Amino acid sequence: MTMYEEFDNIINFENTITLNSETFDPVKASQTATTGGRKFDGNKLEYGLLPPLALEETVKVLTFGAQKYERDNWKKVPDSKRRYFDALQRHLWSWKKGEQIDPESGLHHLAHAMCCLMFLYEHDIMYSVDNNGEVNETIK
Repeated sequence: MTMYEEFDNIINFENTITLNSETFDPVKASQTATTGGRKFDGNKLEYGLLPPLALEETVKVLTFGAQKYERDNWKKVPDSKRRYFDALQRHLWSWKKGEQIDPESGLHHLAHAMCCLMFLYEHDIMYSVDNNGEVNETIK
């Protein structure tokens, strides 16, 4: 059994029941119910769609970074877009050349690249560091 199958056995996101070739979805039914266990979460973000193994490895990289520097240090890096783009490229090219594991952290290069990409995204839409090293938060 793969880790994905094991994870799906623990957390089953496909809660549908098929009876006489008709499919009943209790989640959808609870969204339109007028009594009983109701939960109106239709059209909301489904965080269960995130791939669990990639997410876990990304969190490992974030934890490594928090221990090496400090928690949320990535928000304070000057010239962050250029530097995280460069770091993203370094990790991608190391992986492309056949090196899966970053020698310093012992973690997968693609997990490091995912962190860099998330930092780039956050800096692109929210964070900027001024000339005094102060973090300015603005959502574009």
